[in-house]
Amino acid sequence: MSARRRHLLIMAVLAGLVPGLGASGPAEQPAPAQGRILYYRNPMGLPDTSPVPKKDPMGMDYVPVYAEAPKPAGEGRILYYRNPMGLPDTSPVPKKDPMGMDYVPVREGEAEASGQVLLTPEKIQKLGVRTEAVERRSLAQTVRAVGLLAPDERRETVVAPRYEGWIERLHVAVTGESVRRGQVLASVHSPEILATSREYRLARAVGMRELAEAALARLRHWGLPPGEIARIRSSRDEEAGATVLLLAPADGVVLERTAVAGQRFMPGEMLYRIVDLSRLWLLVDVYERDLALVRPGQSAQVTVNAWPGETFSASVSFIYPSLDAQTRTAKVRLELDNADGRLKPSIYAAAELAGGDAARTPVLTIPASAVIDSGTRQVALVELAAGRFAPRELRLGRRGEGVV
Repeated sequence: MSARRRHLLIMAVLAGLVPGLGASGPAEQPAPAQGRILYYRNPMGLPDTSPVPKKDPMGMDYVPVYAEAPKPAGEGRILYYRNPMGLPDTSPVPKKDPMGMDYVPVREGEAEASGQVLLTPEKIQKLGVRTEAVERRSLAQTVRAVGLLAPDERRETVVAPRYEGWIERLHVAVTGESVRRGQVLASVHSPEILATSREYRLARAVGMRELAEAALARLRHWGLPPGEIARIRSSRDEEAGATVLLLAPADGVVLERTAVAGQRFMPGEMLYRIVDLSRLWLLVDVYERDLALVRPGQSAQVTVNAWPGETFSASVSFIYPSLDAQTRTAKVRLELDNADGRLKPSIYAAAELAGGDAARTPVLTIPASAVIDSGTRQVALVELAAGRFAPRELRLGRRGEGVV
């Protein structure tokens, strides 16, 4: 072996013995001991384990779970594992909740904090946890309800003569036609009215005043207009009263007509139904939980599909006393003006009612998403320190837009 070759060999040995020398850089430190592998868990946190190395469907290696390493002095041994959301559930072995969160170990000396939730910054970011201060504010709650427009029942009238007769001519023969109070609807012939008219004239002619007054009283009881009675009294024609006029009792629209020319009608039979549509009702269904926010006289804004982008002012006039057992809603009646006649009965409408006095009283509020409702109690997590939360039981009241 030449002197040059022996020199290179010695340098190679020295490079292997002295840290920091050689082409490979610093000497690789041995990995710290991690204990015995217990099992392999799914890398995505799914509830799936394997006793041997394995890959998931995406090709990711299952993560080994090692036996618990010896703990530094003062850390204490694990007593049990508690629910990470503060629910009253513990486990003697590691476990996950239905959302995939690991149960939190409770060690010796930590028993007083067993009701707390500990989250690492990585877990907080992964879960999207955010905090917000409790705030006292007025709940600007709006009650929304839908319903149908309807005629005002107090503005409906019917034309139903109190006597028997026949229709000779229809002056209003179209349903939907607008009429004015006192407008002639039809001309009718009634044998009873004609006979009473003749009786009146005969009694007056022979000076039987009481009999004449009784005949006039019968004409008034039959509902003849004062003008018709005056015409019968002043006329000497024997046929006066053979034809009388049916007049509209109020302004409105003819919503129903059963009268036909030549038809015979009986006392009390409806010939016309007239409704004043200058003011309408809106009957909406209000949920049981919102009834405390509705009161008579409360203002509301109404929208209809027939006039998009336009609102109509209304007010609450009556809250019906009964509740629908199936829908858990109560009928509320709103009234609105319709002088221009654009709104029609049976149109579908939506109403928004501003909350009453109760909604304007400042109360303590938290985000509605912060409430954990188990069905029997409601809980929210209070941040005690960075990453440390404790559950607090709540008594909930009214709800607002995203707050409670």
